[in-house]
Amino acid sequence: MAFADRLAFARKQKKMKQSDLGKMVGTSGDIIGKYERGENVPSIDVATKIADALGVTLDYLVKDGEYEQIDNDTLKKLKAIQELDSDTKAHIFATIDAFIKAAKLKNIAAL
Repeated sequence: MAFADRLAFARKQKKMKQSDLGKMVGTSGDIIGKYERGENVPSIDVATKIADALGVTLDYLVKDGEYEQIDNDTLKKLKAIQELDSDTKAHIFATIDAFIKAAKLKNIAAL
């Protein structure tokens, strides 16, 4: 997926108009439309503002990658966990694993 496609997808997920996004980043809705159609490419500064306004990482907008779908809130929490001691991390990961397993079992049971 190209930058233009990811930008349009992320904006639509937030149910945001091009004009609203443009105002948030200091440009116009017309320019956002040009970015989404691939007619123009924003500067790194504008792309960063767009990512912040949409609550996604800059990495998500500009390149394909394993973590492209991680939103900013999740990324902040992962960074906070990374700074904890190993025992606390182990407890957090065990809890997360239990919730993931329960969610998967619930999905299987719903089938």
